[in-house]
Order: sequence, then C-alpha cells, then structure tokens
Amino acid sequence: MKIGELIELLAEYQDEHGEDCEVRLMTQENWPFENRIAGVTSGAEMNEASEDDPSEYFDDQDVADDAMVYIVEGGQICYGSKRAWETARSC
Repeated sequence: MKIGELIELLAEYQDEHGEDCEVRLMTQENWPFENRIAGVTSGAEMNEASEDDPSEYFDDQDVADDAMVYIVEGGQICYGSKRAWETARSC
C-alpha cells in the first residue's frame, strides 16, 4: 500500500467516524491481536539513527529503502477478529 492510498482510506474513516476515532493495528490473521500504534517512522530515520550511534545498533540491520514508512506496533491490547481480513478496504 502506498502512503497516498493509506491517507485516502483513513480520510474516509475520519469522515465516517470522526477525527477522535482510535486507530489500532490488527496482526496475525490466524490468531488475531489488536495492538496499539506506538508511532510512525521511515527507513531514512532508522538508517540515520544507526549512523549516529553505531554501537547502540551493532546487532541491528539497516532497512533496504530510505523512502519507506513504517507503522510501529505499540503493544497488544486484546484478541482480535479474523473478520478484519475479510472486511479490509484497499485501494
């Protein structure tokens, strides 16, 4: 999914449910979990962090593409529903 597509889908949900609607991340289709979202980062930010202090990230690899956006999971909240995969909208 491209960033523009995600923004478009989120805008539709904002129109439908309001801007205070919480966003969660559903993971693991076979054993679903609902997760908080810790934040958003990019490949460039992660690669730059390893350059700033290589000793802190000695056992971690750079990501392949600077122009990549990552939604970062913030921890499990509860069990989820397999229906999320059946009803997921995409562009």
